[in-house]
Amino acid sequence: MSGKITKVSDVRAKTDDQLVDQTIQLRREQLNLRFQQASGQLQNSARVKAVRREIAKVKTVQQQRRSAPANKGK
Repeated sequence: MSGKITKVSDVRAKTDDQLVDQTIQLRREQLNLRFQQASGQLQNSARVKAVRREIAKVKTVQQQRRSAPANKGK
């Protein structure tokens, strides 16, 4: 990704398919950052934390959407 921090409102505006694609992209970036860190080539160590948090945001929204229909029936 570009290194830009995503707002939760932007994540919620995306479709389920877009969230899956974003998760895949973030996981790939996370893997690349881990390789860079292990080889001593990592320039921006704060990006590791930022990517981890971005993944958490996306997964949280996905979980909320999965549990939303179950909560409406109560």
